[in-house]
Amino acid sequence: MTHPPQAPDPAELATFLTAHPAIAFVDLFFTNLSGVARGKRLRRGDLGQAYASGVHLPGSIAVVDVTGLDLDEPEIWPDGDADRLAWPVAGTLTPAPWLGPDAAQAMLGLYELDGSGCDLDPRAILQAVLDRFTADGLNPVIACELEFTLLDAERTAAGGVQQRLGSDGQRAVQPQVFGLDGDAIAEDYLKALWSACDAIGVPAGTAIAEYAPGQLELTLAHRPDSVAACDDAVRFKRAAKGVAAAHGHAATFMAKPFEAQPGSGLHLHISVLDRDGHNIFAADAAEGSPALRHAIGGACELMGDAMAIFAPNANSYRRFAQPSHTPARAGWGLNSRTVAIRVPPGPAASRRLEHRVSGADANPYLAAAAALAGIHHGLTNRIDPGPPAVVRAFEGDGDAGTGERLPSDWAYAIERGARSRLLRDYLGARVVDIYTAVKRGEQARFNAAVPPLDYDWLLRSA
Repeated sequence: MTHPPQAPDPAELATFLTAHPAIAFVDLFFTNLSGVARGKRLRRGDLGQAYASGVHLPGSIAVVDVTGLDLDEPEIWPDGDADRLAWPVAGTLTPAPWLGPDAAQAMLGLYELDGSGCDLDPRAILQAVLDRFTADGLNPVIACELEFTLLDAERTAAGGVQQRLGSDGQRAVQPQVFGLDGDAIAEDYLKALWSACDAIGVPAGTAIAEYAPGQLELTLAHRPDSVAACDDAVRFKRAAKGVAAAHGHAATFMAKPFEAQPGSGLHLHISVLDRDGHNIFAADAAEGSPALRHAIGGACELMGDAMAIFAPNANSYRRFAQPSHTPARAGWGLNSRTVAIRVPPGPAASRRLEHRVSGADANPYLAAAAALAGIHHGLTNRIDPGPPAVVRAFEGDGDAGTGERLPSDWAYAIERGARSRLLRDYLGARVVDIYTAVKRGEQARFNAAVPPLDYDWLLRSA
């Protein structure tokens, strides 16, 4: 068995256990295609073996769907769902304070038994796209910006969700955009979340109250290692949910938890460095360099094909109801939050694009892989994005600068992604085929369910 180079130094474990004598158990988790963390809980005494020789997990862990069901298709697992080998990711063994003072966690990467990477590991999928940049002497820098909603942990009698109680004993009904009072910014929760992020080494920075009641946005630091940037996003989501539960709340990264309120997105801030560490997007002009325009052109061209990655669930498409700050078209603009690709203002050296399509429910690794695939495609082929939008994106009607209308139907987005030549080229045909199979299965079960709305509309009138 080959020892993969990504396996952590055993000294990391020894140092950690010495520094944290109270740790009694550790969650080792792998983030699969659906973006859900799954894995094993080990006792302290079992960690040594995990760090020395890895952890065996069935290959199907990579394709378990968002509800926890396995993808039962024999042609996908001709080996009978054989075990793969999972290794702890170096640098991710940390306390997990929301689980108690005796708890820790570490991420896992998935490998074949011979030590080669598993092509269905989202971290490996992203790395394969990054390898294209490396071959060209380029290196993307990414920061993830995540929105989410803090709710009451108790569901309504009808099964819905509700706002948490404020300090006045009432549930918020109006947004407090950029509010700084204790309820608007969820002060006690936010302090605990920042503390948890410090404990796990996630660089969580600025927090704001967003455009819906109970909605928060936190920005994570820019990273020259895009995989590490997405590791931060995955670990942040786990911490945000865990801290919420410990405080009697529920944190959700659903794209659209409330019908009449704005949804939550995952915004990717991306620049690209050359071999000398210079930002190839930098320019004094607000629209950046020609390279930035080419990157935007490629990102817009691939956007519709990758919609099932950026918006992976049925609920994801409810976020795109207009008018809103959620883009309806694959267009771009200067300092406009109504377009799919925004070029933020700032000093020339900081010039970047903000990819604003993904919902907060998207798998960060796959969303970044698809966004970067489009950027690389645009840089390679010098794709012209056309002029920037000069109107609010949802006021456009196919006019110059607004771009192609993005898929608004889950089923269509899945099938369009399945046929995409560019996605197959960049992500791999097997990845696209299996991701499509997972989403088709989810869609079939979702459509087979009979929701209460069917009875409200049709029970007496049909």
